[in-house]
Amino acid sequence: MKHRNAILSFAAVLTLAACATVPPQSQQLAANFKAMQPTSGLAKEMTLEEAERIRDGLVAELAASHGKVVGYKAGLTNPAVQKRFGHFSPVRGVLLEKMLLEDGAEVPAKFGAIPFFEADIVVVVKDEGINQAKTPAEVMKHVASVRPFIELPDLVTAKEQPLTGAIITSFNVGARLGVLGKPIAATPELADALGKMTVVMRDQDGKELGKAPGAAILGHPLNAVVWLAQDVAKSGGRLRAGDILSLGSFTAPNFTKPGTRVTVTYEGLPGNPTVSARFK
Repeated sequence: MKHRNAILSFAAVLTLAACATVPPQSQQLAANFKAMQPTSGLAKEMTLEEAERIRDGLVAELAASHGKVVGYKAGLTNPAVQKRFGHFSPVRGVLLEKMLLEDGAEVPAKFGAIPFFEADIVVVVKDEGINQAKTPAEVMKHVASVRPFIELPDLVTAKEQPLTGAIITSFNVGARLGVLGKPIAATPELADALGKMTVVMRDQDGKELGKAPGAAILGHPLNAVVWLAQDVAKSGGRLRAGDILSLGSFTAPNFTKPGTRVTVTYEGLPGNPTVSARFK
């Protein structure tokens, strides 16, 4: 009995130690994420290393309600957006299982503290050879499929909160929800098409809400995969088969309104595929 109690006491110490390692900012962000309330008080001087620890703590806090890690997202993949925030490289967030919805999903217009939507795209990793890929053509050899994607991020911060690349990293690059279109089989020709396509977002009346070339993401969307692989490697990790990678926004943020239905079309990909979401 004494031996069993000692084991239980040791387990309790480990649990408390694990809780203590979660930065208080992570706990604050997680509480506000769940309550859909904006966060303030994040230090403008935060370093990227501090931000990554806060992000990882936030993801750990959310895992119980949002499921396991299923992939990553790249943010700040557009040079104009990088200039706006004074951070001249992408930033990485983490995707959890229950964040991802299927085509045609109906979502509350108020799905987050400061909800908005963007035209994005996703690749699904086929094998770990993707970690050595350096060009879009090399990346495509290790991709299982490409999927249209409407990202539904959450800015999560109060108006008075300064935003830097590090702060954006700390709140997991706004990862909240996203709507996946049907898979497109990876082929060598698809790599070329991704760079040349035009991404168009429209509402239920056909009004254009945003339009951009495939090259709007780092010159080619698959360059974001190269960056993600390198950034995950810096943390001692690797991209693995089945990982879902969100490559960044093609269009400017649009804020949600009840009754709006959004469709994104990828003109120039096989069959001009689409993905849709509706806000209730």
